[in-house]
Amino acid sequence: MNRLSLATWNINSVRLRIDRVIAFLKREKPEILCLQEIKCLDDQFPRKAFEAAGYKHIHLSGQKGMHGVAIVSKLPIKPLETPGLCRHGHARCASVEVAGFEVQNLYVPAGADIPDPELNEKFAHKLDFVERMRSFYAVRAAKRSALPLLVAGDINIAPEENDVWSHRQLLNVVSHTPVETDSLKRVLAEGKLTDIARAKHKPDEKLYTWWSYRAADWKLSDRGRRLDHWWADKRATPLVDIDSYKIHPEERGGEKPSDHVPVTVTVTAAS
Repeated sequence: MNRLSLATWNINSVRLRIDRVIAFLKREKPEILCLQEIKCLDDQFPRKAFEAAGYKHIHLSGQKGMHGVAIVSKLPIKPLETPGLCRHGHARCASVEVAGFEVQNLYVPAGADIPDPELNEKFAHKLDFVERMRSFYAVRAAKRSALPLLVAGDINIAPEENDVWSHRQLLNVVSHTPVETDSLKRVLAEGKLTDIARAKHKPDEKLYTWWSYRAADWKLSDRGRRLDHWWADKRATPLVDIDSYKIHPEERGGEKPSDHVPVTVTVTAAS
């Protein structure tokens, strides 16, 4: 059986952090990497650096100055239709077929700071995006024939109590408000999607993939949130090595880090 390693990482500017990305790829050797917030147009993407590292198959959805997602792979990929999740048409989604799976890469809007859709259009956009996710994955789950699905990305929601450093103090903070967490749980339930992190780790275990730049010492304060996710649908879940799920907090340190860190998982190739 062929094993397939996949990584997801909100890199917060791929051109600024290309050396870090390539070093990570050489060390961890995933076959597939999903990047969010690449912050460049397609023709500005550092394609040659990825190709030199062995990632010759690249699918891009770039956008000037913000947003943007990419999937780079050692294996051949086939671009698939992008889910219509963003009402503003931002470059926030990419989907490919690889090794018998559909792999979707998502960058959900952060939602700004005010958790009120009447006062904050960005929060309204986020809630609309998540509602579109619920509808899309519910419909897909009902299909009798569909590729096994893996969903990766910066979802910008920490759904469980121990996905944040303080459940009580963050209940009114965007990314952990009840309207967001409840909505995301409906996405998972109706889409019959497994949250791979929580399939491995018990509910009382703290899990973080993001630490704010605002912290004077991110490691000492350790006020993190689990915003970056790997999900598997009912067809893909039996193919996932649940124990392989890994967060890489070391990438939050060092020179010019992203505020997010990579998350990896290994599966058995579907074909």
